[in-house]
Amino acid sequence: MLLFPQLTQLDLTGPHEVLARLPGATTHLVAKTRDPVRSETGLAIVPTATFEDAPPIDLLFVPGGFGQIAATDDEATLAWLRGAGATAKWITSACTGAFLLGAAGLLRGYRATTHWAYLDLLPLVGAIPEPHRVVVDRGRITGGGVTAGIDVALTIAAEACGREVAEHIQLMLEYDPHPPFQAGHPRIAAPDQVTRVRQQLAPRHAEREAQLRRLAFRGSD
Repeated sequence: MLLFPQLTQLDLTGPHEVLARLPGATTHLVAKTRDPVRSETGLAIVPTATFEDAPPIDLLFVPGGFGQIAATDDEATLAWLRGAGATAKWITSACTGAFLLGAAGLLRGYRATTHWAYLDLLPLVGAIPEPHRVVVDRGRITGGGVTAGIDVALTIAAEACGREVAEHIQLMLEYDPHPPFQAGHPRIAAPDQVTRVRQQLAPRHAEREAQLRRLAFRGSD
């Protein structure tokens, strides 16, 4: 599981609660250094491995967050993702972590999803966007925004260990969501609320789009 500054902690910690419970699995929190990594809301997370000493992995998981933009411009991060992704059986993400995978060349030609506000940008990394909460395409498993990370992780658990194991973990975590409001996605939220959120996220969308277009241009040289 990749760590980088200003990640969205729930993108990581929700899936971590699931993946750390896979039978016989060891979960590594991998970052450039072993210094604590601070999320975009201030929660500090301590890495357990670095790019240099992380062991070979079976499953790569990448969260998203505002810091994904800077991480995408970090060649050491992209190099580690390429190396880890070359041998991992499953390559997975939540939210805008998909763009880090894509920038590392790991989603080209694959169906994928991400946070609803940025779904239209996936073709810039060669992915085929699908507006679903979780998308499975061969060894790629990607999820929508933030809370969808738990669904991604349960899907990963089923793929790796079988449905019975995934359902056991789901029950252990009492993952039985009944949100108090029907406002968690544009298909059910009030149109004026969707407009306000899109306006709020517009600068970040523009920044991501400019970055990915630049990277796509660089990749075509």
